[in-house]
Amino acid sequence: MNPKTLQYLMGHSDIMVTMNTYTHLGFDDAKDEMVRLDELEATKKEVEKVTGEKPISQKMFKAI
Repeated sequence: MNPKTLQYLMGHSDIMVTMNTYTHLGFDDAKDEMVRLDELEATKKEVEKVTGEKPISQKMFKAI
């Protein structure tokens, strides 16, 4: 679940309370996220191959 959504549902005024209370990570969680990142990269490459356009990346945005 999105942490900000959980924060709202639990009524926490500070996201750190939510994150420190409801997040418990282990090796399997980290491994699953790495698999998701690999899948995301593969999907981006497939979109680029099919459409001929590069998907938008975070590098394209500039913080002000």
